Amino acid sequence: MSEEILINVTPRETRVALVENGMLQELHIERATRRGVVGNVYKGRVQRVMPGMQAAFVDIGLDRAAFLHASDILRLPLDQSEPAEDAVPSNLPPPAISSLVHEGQEIVVQVVKDPIGGKGARLTTQISIPSRYLVLLPYSRVIGVSARIEDEAERTRLKTIMASLINGAGLGYIVRTNAEGQTAEALSEDVDYLRRAWQIIRDASNGTPIGHSIYDDLSLPLRAMRDLMSHDVDKVRVDSRETFEKLMGFARQFMPDLADRVEHYTGERPVFDLFGVEDEIQRAMLKEVPLKSGGHLIVDQTEAMTTVDVNTGSFLGQRNLEETVYRTNLEAAQSVARQLRLRNLGGIIIIDFIDMTDEEHKRQVLRTLEKGLARDHAKTAVHDFSPLGLVEMTRKRTTESLERQLCEPCHECGGRGSLKTCETIVYEIFREITRAVRQFEASQLLVIASPIVVGKITEEESASVAELEEFLGKSIRFQADEQYAQEQFDVVLL
Repeated sequence: MSEEILINVTPRETRVALVENGMLQELHIERATRRGVVGNVYKGRVQRVMPGMQAAFVDIGLDRAAFLHASDILRLPLDQSEPAEDAVPSNLPPPAISSLVHEGQEIVVQVVKDPIGGKGARLTTQISIPSRYLVLLPYSRVIGVSARIEDEAERTRLKTIMASLINGAGLGYIVRTNAEGQTAEALSEDVDYLRRAWQIIRDASNGTPIGHSIYDDLSLPLRAMRDLMSHDVDKVRVDSRETFEKLMGFARQFMPDLADRVEHYTGERPVFDLFGVEDEIQRAMLKEVPLKSGGHLIVDQTEAMTTVDVNTGSFLGQRNLEETVYRTNLEAAQSVARQLRLRNLGGIIIIDFIDMTDEEHKRQVLRTLEKGLARDHAKTAVHDFSPLGLVEMTRKRTTESLERQLCEPCHECGGRGSLKTCETIVYEIFREITRAVRQFEASQLLVIASPIVVGKITEEESASVAELEEFLGKSIRFQADEQYAQEQFDVVLL
């Protein structure tokens, strides 16, 4: 599989695209006005404890108070500077939140989820610091290996190396997927880096004021190198000389064998035009996703969940209906996996595949979906077909979806996705006229509305207006205003 990472840098915005076999798979955006805070460590103060929610709201200096659930609070000895050998396992129910924190308490927390929609950031006290090959868990003694490293001999080798490197230091580590095949020297460098980072956090936590950052995660280009760079990536193309030099410095220090794959892109065409990335971004804003077979997906993101509806469209198939449905669903499963990554859709996701009667076909569609999600960096969980023929799944959400990063609710419909018809607005105007006349004295009324609504009234509802004038005994004038949206109108008493 051929992979490339494209990095586009402008003064106020940085974008990173992951392209696999010529197709955009992931897009990450960081803007100067709204940088993500996931991974940052803050000195906070508990503002309010909510026993009914088993949670607390913590001031960490953001616009909205952040959310800390009892299950995300590590139970430590009074001296929080030392690891807890007897920390309560996270799979046990947590004690009451009021026994863990109290209002006004100073607390060191890490952001695990950016503010999304109207919700504040999600916090944890279980600090973790990622590096190229490892994740440091300072309040644990566990040595874990990523489940994506499936070879048992390799898992054993990595655990043995880590045990010798740690040598009873009292810190826990998770070995990341990128560590597969790496030498003890490479892992040793990461261990040293993470120990230094943790010491900096410990030293800074005492003197940092409330609401300030103790530790900031890397900038987007460096995070992309840390998290996305692997031996599968053929090229990293960056169109900024300054960012290129930073990436080269990072690569020489942490991944010298891959440094020669980073290049400064100086081509005449914008770097995002190389693989049609800009066009793919525009298509990712649309609800309808065409399939090569002629079918299509309808992706609908709501506050509660995301739904994906699969339709055959113009695809007729070659043999029979069941075969047609099966082929469409197979293609849809691959497309769904890609769209979830590309659009960064998270939370609960419901996929309405076209109904199938063959159980083997259902299993194959699920396997295709799971295979497509295997390369997704976000954690996913896929469940079997429900009795209604729906596939329920979850995808871990840490940042806003692509659409919500790039778009805002329609100012005319308020995000509903639809407008009242002109006919509906006309009858609302008639009711408002009647209401106004009954409440106030006026000899004449002026109605100001959008041109399309006024046009419908004067052309198609003129008889109704005449009847209304006769019934009310008032004269009614209509004025079109280009500034008025379709649902907007004013009734003025003269």
